[in-house]
Amino acid sequence: MDKKATWDRFYTENGSKGQFKNFEWFFGFQSVKDFILPVLLTMSHSHSGPFNILDMGCGTSALGPSIYRASPCAVKVTCADISPVAVKLMEKHTNSASVQPCNPSSALAFLELDCTQLRGRFGTRSLDMILDKGTTDALVRSKEGQVKAGQIVRQCLEVLKPSGVLLQFSDEDPDARLVWLEREVRGAELTADVGVQEVGELRGVSYFCYQISPCTSPHS
Repeated sequence: MDKKATWDRFYTENGSKGQFKNFEWFFGFQSVKDFILPVLLTMSHSHSGPFNILDMGCGTSALGPSIYRASPCAVKVTCADISPVAVKLMEKHTNSASVQPCNPSSALAFLELDCTQLRGRFGTRSLDMILDKGTTDALVRSKEGQVKAGQIVRQCLEVLKPSGVLLQFSDEDPDARLVWLEREVRGAELTADVGVQEVGELRGVSYFCYQISPCTSPHS
């Protein structure tokens, strides 16, 4: 699950079925909009210019384009995935669907990106929000992927602004995920606060929103 070729094959097979359809891991935007939009509105009180948002490991999910379309605040949403096949499918679909934003100053972009290389693409303290819907869950299912998932969390903390937040949507129980997250952020150069809220139950599975925010205070 941590190999680029696996996802290229997956999205090639899905893209060959005819008419494009967004593929959603776990759930779509409607299930989590109340976790995302209020955070942006709260941030907007002390923010000028568009919010820089990264949908990390976007695949062909409609999450990023939906935020672009629904956010009353100006946003610059970058949908990034390791698979160029997924990125091209999303670009083609979005262009053909002519998605229009709620805020005329908003922007939407698609990017081929290995999310273990965030530092090479985004500047230190340059992003307001990073979204991870299922990406970490896919990675932690393999031993090699667990190491990559930890690298990604630590790099997220470097590229997030002090007021920024990483939102991880997962079906992993807090008893396990919180322990893992707290261990990974202890290994980061920046300290971080880790919290969790329950998204709810969908199709018999409980989902959670893990919030990881950089701390301004140094290591104690």
